[in-house]
Amino acid sequence: MARSVQSRRRRRRARARSTSPGAGTPGAGFTLLEVLVALAVLAIALSAGMRALMQAADLSLGLRERTLALWVAQDRLALHEVQRDWPAMDAFNGERELGGRAWHWREQVLSTPEEQLRRVEIDVRAAPDGAVLAHLVGFLRKPD
Repeated sequence: MARSVQSRRRRRRARARSTSPGAGTPGAGFTLLEVLVALAVLAIALSAGMRALMQAADLSLGLRERTLALWVAQDRLALHEVQRDWPAMDAFNGERELGGRAWHWREQVLSTPEEQLRRVEIDVRAAPDGAVLAHLVGFLRKPD
């Protein structure tokens, strides 16, 4: 009987050792702390990836706006060239629709040291008092 009590005690101790944290064979599983650290690292990496993705989307939208604004400015300069204009040295404001929205342009016509040329500076904004999204400088030759 003494042996059976001893064997029961041994079995209980073995069972207790196998269920305690860190017991058993190496590599049998992860502790709660290891799992929490791994989840924290994963959360940080995923949040950094999402932030980079959002910045890329914002950059793409800004690039689209600046491209459309530059097209508006190029259209203004091309219009003068096609119509063979010789605009007065003054400032002009206007609005143009492109890409489903209104663009506000300001055109400044200036003299140059060469009498046969005029300098045209065109600024384009998304709103009348907004930031300049495109700035274009061109020259017009006096028509014959």
